[in-house]
Amino acid sequence: MNLIKKLETYRLEKRIPQQELAKMLGVSFCTVNRWLTGKIKRPNKMQSYHIEKLLKGKAIPSSKL
Repeated sequence: MNLIKKLETYRLEKRIPQQELAKMLGVSFCTVNRWLTGKIKRPNKMQSYHIEKLLKGKAIPSSKL
C-alpha cells in the first residue's frame, strides 16, 4: 500500500477531517486534498517524512508547529 493510501486509511479510521490532517502535517488543506484526489502523485521527501512519523504515532503535536 502506498503512503497516500495509508494516510487516507489512517484519516478515515481516526475520523480526522482533511483540514485537521493538513494542520497536523504542517501543509495546506489544498495539498492534502490534492494528494487524496490524486492531483499530486506523491508528497516531497520532507512531507513523506512527516507522514511516516504521523502513521507511526511519533508526529509532532500540531500545537507545536
